Amino acid sequence: MTIETSFDSNYRKVLVAARRARQIQNGSKALVNSHSTKACRTAQDEIDAGLISYVKTEAPVVKPPVEDSGIALIS
Repeated sequence: MTIETSFDSNYRKVLVAARRARQIQNGSKALVNSHSTKACRTAQDEIDAGLISYVKTEAPVVKPPVEDSGIALIS
């Protein structure tokens, strides 16, 4: 498990911003003074300021076993 401060994809950045926006909507205090009153924009401003990090776990990807159904799978 590592704490990351830079984002490896825009998708992860959006997920982190959405989670932080929910925290702000539920009463958490904003970490920066934002020009907007919207929680989503405030979360983005916090991320741009470098105040938000996330935890990345090293969970292995496990594929469920596929039972032979008689149909050929194209790879």
